[in-house]
Amino acid sequence: MQTTTCQERKKDPIEMLHSGQLVKVCAPMVRYSKLAFRTLVRKYSCDLCYTPMIVAADFIRSIKARDSEFTTNQGDCPLIVQFAANDARILSDAARIVCPYANGIDINCGCPQRWALAEGYGACLINNPELVRDMVKQVRNQVENPRFSVSIKIRIHDDLTRTVDLCRKAEATGVSWITVHGRTVEERHQPVHYEAIKIIKQNMSIPVIANGDIRSLKEAENVWHITGTDGVMVARGLLANPAIFAGYEETPLKCIWDWVDIALELGTPYMCFHQHLMYMMEKITSRQEKRIFNALSSTSAVLDYLTDHYGIDWTS
Repeated sequence: MQTTTCQERKKDPIEMLHSGQLVKVCAPMVRYSKLAFRTLVRKYSCDLCYTPMIVAADFIRSIKARDSEFTTNQGDCPLIVQFAANDARILSDAARIVCPYANGIDINCGCPQRWALAEGYGACLINNPELVRDMVKQVRNQVENPRFSVSIKIRIHDDLTRTVDLCRKAEATGVSWITVHGRTVEERHQPVHYEAIKIIKQNMSIPVIANGDIRSLKEAENVWHITGTDGVMVARGLLANPAIFAGYEETPLKCIWDWVDIALELGTPYMCFHQHLMYMMEKITSRQEKRIFNALSSTSAVLDYLTDHYGIDWTS
C-alpha cells in the first residue's frame, strides 16, 4: 500500500460541503479514479476525489489487494476511500487501515451490477437501513479521528418516501453526507430524477451531493441550483473531459499533455494510460484517427502519435 499521510487536512470535505460554494467531486470509478487520474482532475478545479470502489473483505485479507487497490500521495487530498461492504466489523477494520491516509470513507449503496447485488453489496443496501446504520456506527466507534467522515452513496427507490426514510435514518446514525445518484437500481440510461434529489435534500440537514449525467460545468451549476444540493459528482463526464470543472467544453491539449506527464511519472499501466487517452480524445479525433490511435499497443507508439499529430513534446 503505497501511501503518504495527507498533509492538507485543512481541506476538510465536511467544511467544504457546508461552505455554500459548489463542491466539484470526482466519482468513484472502477479501474479509472486511481491516483494518476485523481492527480489530473485536481489540476483542473476538482475539489474532492473518491477512489474506485474497493471490496472491504479483500482489502483487509490481502496485502496484495491493498497494494493494487489503494495508492495515494501527499497531494492526493482531500480523498474519500469508497468500500463495498456488508459486514460492520470488516468495514471498520478497513476504515482503520486507511484512516491515516484519507479524509474519510464512503459506503457504496448504489452499485447496480449483478455481482455486487449477489454478494450483498451496493444497491441492495438501500433496502437494508439497519445494516447501513450498524456499519456507520461501527466505523464511528473504531476510528478515533472525529474529523474522519463516513458517507454513503445511494440510488433512489421507485417509492421516494423509502429513500427519504433511509436518508433520515442514516443522518440520525451520524453519516457525514449522502451522495444521491438520481436513478433507481433498474435504470441505466434513462433521464436522471433531479426532482427526487431535490426532495431528499429538502428533508436533510446534512450535506447532499447530486450525481448523474453531468457533462459540463454549466450542467453542474444547473443541477446544483435545481436540486439545492451542496455539491455535484461527475463520472463519465470527467473521463471524457478531465478539465470539465475548469470550464472547458472539450479536453484541452494541455490536459492531454498533463495526463502523459502524470501517468508516466506514477508508472500507470499501459492499458489504463491508453484507455484514458481514448476517452479524452473521443470528441477531438475523427473516426479514422480513432481507429489508428485505439489500435496502438505501446507507450512509445502513443507518445510518437501525440507528438506527430498534436505537437505534444513529452520529452520537455
